[in-house]
Amino acid sequence: MSSLKVRVDQKKLERAAYVLKCVAHPIRIGIIDLLEQRARLTVSELQDVLQVEQSLLSHHLTNMRDKGVVETKREGKNMYYSLTDHTITNIIACINGCRTF
Repeated sequence: MSSLKVRVDQKKLERAAYVLKCVAHPIRIGIIDLLEQRARLTVSELQDVLQVEQSLLSHHLTNMRDKGVVETKREGKNMYYSLTDHTITNIIACINGCRTF
């Protein structure tokens, strides 16, 4: 048997798993997809498109903000959400491109 020596960046793998766990929900993937298309949206705008209850949407957005996937900016009485890192959309595009889904 040949010996395979591969260098694995453990921190990079842990970060990838952390982000994937955070976005592994249809509503969260929908949020990411919409924020990729529009750059920033309010809860009301997201709710209109996703057709989910405001409390459920807020729960997902809070979790995503706590995990560093989205960020917020208040303008007047509106809170705008945007992606912190657009590379997460590459993963979703890859999944969407799979023939098995």
